[in-house]
Amino acid sequence: MPVHPLSTLVRHARDHSPFYSDLYAALPPTVADLTALPVVDQDSFWAANTVQDNRVLTGPLTEAVVYKTGGTTGVPKFSYYSREEWREFVTAFGQGLVDAGLRPGHRVADLFYAGDLYASFLFILDSLAHAPVDNVRLPIGGAAPLETTAPALEDFRAQVVAGTPTTLCRLAAHLITTGRQLPAVELLFFGGEPLFADQRPLLAAAFPNAEPRSLGYASVDAGLLGRPVPGPDPRVHRTFTPHTVLEILDETTGEPLREAGRPGRVVVTQLYRRLMPVLRYPAGDRAEWTDPDAGCFRILGRADEGVRVGPVSLSAQDAQDAVAKADSGGRIVSTQLVVRRWEGRDGLVLRLATAPGDDRADDDAALEALGHTVVDGLNQARPLYPESVAAGHVHPLTVEWARHADLVVNSRSGKLVRVVDERPTA
Repeated sequence: MPVHPLSTLVRHARDHSPFYSDLYAALPPTVADLTALPVVDQDSFWAANTVQDNRVLTGPLTEAVVYKTGGTTGVPKFSYYSREEWREFVTAFGQGLVDAGLRPGHRVADLFYAGDLYASFLFILDSLAHAPVDNVRLPIGGAAPLETTAPALEDFRAQVVAGTPTTLCRLAAHLITTGRQLPAVELLFFGGEPLFADQRPLLAAAFPNAEPRSLGYASVDAGLLGRPVPGPDPRVHRTFTPHTVLEILDETTGEPLREAGRPGRVVVTQLYRRLMPVLRYPAGDRAEWTDPDAGCFRILGRADEGVRVGPVSLSAQDAQDAVAKADSGGRIVSTQLVVRRWEGRDGLVLRLATAPGDDRADDDAALEALGHTVVDGLNQARPLYPESVAAGHVHPLTVEWARHADLVVNSRSGKLVRVVDERPTA
């Protein structure tokens, strides 16, 4: 198994990667303690990890697979895996799919996205092919027309549908709009973004016998992060030992956290990657340990998935919490934060999507009241916002009602864009 001792991996990186050679110049010749290594600076890492004259790679690019990634910077970059590293990646992740509920003979539809150097479709397909149980793979893809996707799922009686929550919700909305359900589906494997409580009613309406489950936690830049843990909270995962060392660091001091329940930022070291070493690399997420001894942790969301409106900082989770508290009737199926600027001030719009075919959505008075309740809840959770309104720094919070199909998604990955910044940049 190509998992390397930390000291060997560090020596290889500093001997063959100019980036790591510079980063570790002040360290002793042998390093066996992970915390002795500095945490990688994202800006420096991606500035060195270029297509031409790459300073991160440990060797010439003669045998590899290359994938595009946004990393945690939002700007597409590129990640590299040798043949052996990719095989180890998908084999380990495929073993985790059994934890998620994959069973022998399951017919699995892959609705992730392919092309343009994007990894998720091929990654899931390869992980299924390397899983330790037999399965039937249906490589449909997330960009296929819904008019052909739904019949394919029906014809093959797909039992598992894998995709981003946004793709699964888009398919569910299409099914409901056309008066159909897919009762044969047992599992909805989601990944790439969180599944929020406001999306579950929509999925349940289209897939009445299906249980949504995380298929695992990984990214093309950071690699393996966490395998699923069966249970009521799909955010809980456990580390991919022995391939991965996952740390949760205090966001102020950088100290590794050991106790349960203390949030911090996720930093990962991959012990199977030598071509593009990943050593104490920030994964871009926040998490907390739930059982440190067992390596179990709960993902708390993106470290950078928030927005600053004037002097006020809000997270997408703040809006999700306000919606969940206000919407006891399940009318809202997705939430998007839209930041705009007019009359010299910033303003935040809560774009709330209602379920297709829901007659209640036509009750304007009820929806208006619900919108006010959501706004009141968010103002109470973030009192600096109404204080800034009163001071004339920002516009009041407003609500914009939409359908799920109207929400902005990433054109490359199909993922819902939680924060849309429409402010002019020049």
